[in-house]
Amino acid sequence: MSRTEKPGPKSEREKSGDPGNSRLLEFPAFTDQRGTLSFLEAGRHVPFEVRRLFYLYDVPPGQKRAAHALIKCHQCLIAIAGNLDVLLDDGFMRKTYHLDRRNVGLYVPAMVWREVLNFSADAVCLVLASEVFDPDDYYEDYENFIKVAGGKPG
Repeated sequence: MSRTEKPGPKSEREKSGDPGNSRLLEFPAFTDQRGTLSFLEAGRHVPFEVRRLFYLYDVPPGQKRAAHALIKCHQCLIAIAGNLDVLLDDGFMRKTYHLDRRNVGLYVPAMVWREVLNFSADAVCLVLASEVFDPDDYYEDYENFIKVAGGKPG
């Protein structure tokens, strides 16, 4: 999708009641006296093939990360330690998710603005991405993103 094309109709994007059809994904977790093992498989537990992963940690108090939308890339964010909040906005709806369970990830489709904030001191956020890094895949200006998305500022 080019930076000037608008995504699908509003009604299609809001079917889930979450921005851009984002959703929480629960991954298998097996617990016994040795602890808990959780896993995920691309294409089975996340709705895309994983082409890149990265993680955020040691985020100073009061700082936020992301503050952008991606044109093609889908992501899944998992708080693998501590907790954090993720604000999502598709131009029509804004919602904040609190991530604090190791076996739950937040699926964020393309064309959804995201801000990761309120990191606990021990937070580690693992991000699975459908694409390798491409600097041309980013909207880093919220107002420009809103114009292209066809929505209204949140």
